[in-house]
Amino acid sequence: MPELLTLDDAENLGIDQVHDLYRKHVSRSEVSLLGSFGFGRDLVDSAEGAWINLRDGRRLLDFTGGVGVLNHGHNHPRILAARDRFRERRRMEVHKVYFSPYVAALSHNLAALLPGDLNISYFPNSGAEAVEGAVKLAYKYHGGRRGTVLHSDIAFHGKLLGAGSLTASSEVHFAYPQLPGTDSFAYGDLESFLLALERHNERGRSDVYAVVLEPFSASTLRECSAEFLHEVRRLCTELDIVLVFDEVYTGWGKTGRLFHFMHHPGLVPDVVTTSKSFGGGKSSISGYVAREPVFRAAYDSFRDATLHSTTYYGFGEETATALEAVAIAVEEDFPARAQALEAMLAPGLADIAARHPSIVAGTSGRGALHGVRLRPKLQLPAGVRDRVPLQLAKDPQAFTKLLTGAVISALYRDHDILSFFGSTQDIALIVSPPLVAGEKETRLFLDALDAVLDRGAPRLLADFVKERATASRRPQ
Repeated sequence: MPELLTLDDAENLGIDQVHDLYRKHVSRSEVSLLGSFGFGRDLVDSAEGAWINLRDGRRLLDFTGGVGVLNHGHNHPRILAARDRFRERRRMEVHKVYFSPYVAALSHNLAALLPGDLNISYFPNSGAEAVEGAVKLAYKYHGGRRGTVLHSDIAFHGKLLGAGSLTASSEVHFAYPQLPGTDSFAYGDLESFLLALERHNERGRSDVYAVVLEPFSASTLRECSAEFLHEVRRLCTELDIVLVFDEVYTGWGKTGRLFHFMHHPGLVPDVVTTSKSFGGGKSSISGYVAREPVFRAAYDSFRDATLHSTTYYGFGEETATALEAVAIAVEEDFPARAQALEAMLAPGLADIAARHPSIVAGTSGRGALHGVRLRPKLQLPAGVRDRVPLQLAKDPQAFTKLLTGAVISALYRDHDILSFFGSTQDIALIVSPPLVAGEKETRLFLDALDAVLDRGAPRLLADFVKERATASRRPQ
């Protein structure tokens, strides 16, 4: 009989034991990567709202928003209560032959909240699954008679093989097998989009079955103009192309509307995808919501009713949690909260950029999702360059990566603030607070960032490289 670790054992593991088990059974490289930051040496005891409590007694301000998952913050009391209620009443989790009242109610609520005839929902587990489900729906809508799906040149739609085929991010640097018939266009560029359509149009007949697009690109902090989005919508309608908006990150109020595309009145996609904060920070759930005519043409027949399915579709506690998460987002007016955060963050970050022009190249964002881009340089300072691994030193983005990492490290080490950076070509310190954060938390973050940047790039880099070197000397 093997010796198995219990729940009590897991909760009493020390950080060195956790690292050792990760090296043996999860990923040695992950330990090396995260272990070089302060947060890679800490374990969390509890979390609530915008705050994290460590085992050593430190209290941290979490300004990552869980990378899109935590609009509701950590352990929102209503989310906890909904899940407790589900368990206490011994509700059934999942069964293939019973209808789920939670799926029924959740689908109704999404139809009520979304514009137009976005009325039909399907609930898998991850954002990439939602994107793949939407693409499959579009392909089936055309009966397999078209063979091309278009995406933008900065797209991030997930890391499964299908969704990864539509992802154009430097974060995915390995060439996996691709879906056949993918093509790209420049983000927000109408001329490039028209050329892409032309490439797949023969004698007036389009071969494009879907366009998958992020109205706001969370990974690059760019957004499409209203003019571009409306024209894409017009062209997709004219050519009978299924238009899919990926709002996995930006849904549920993050940029100041319930979904980002709702900033533009009259704009309705054929399918919208959602995940991350859809589960209230507790539930692993995603969804795509389709216009009724598109869904019914694709799947509304006895033969095709279960053509697309997944093991945990209708998982009880997950859909019950999402039902409460949606109610909270509406009743606590998450879009208004994001707008209030923007009213503090946008001018605050702009002021910091103006105060530190030698370090900060610019800021951008919308609602509660912003970025601070630090200035790239061709050469690292000599004292730092000598201590940087050769492969990284040759990277043209090495200075920006190291400097952004140094800022994140200093915020954590000296100000008890957790932050992160985007991993696209345009490296940025991401400012993405949960929507339960307020003026106090925002001011703490802005003051801390200002104080960190006051140190200047050479000192920040020297401290960060020294910290990483110290971490690398720890026993492996």
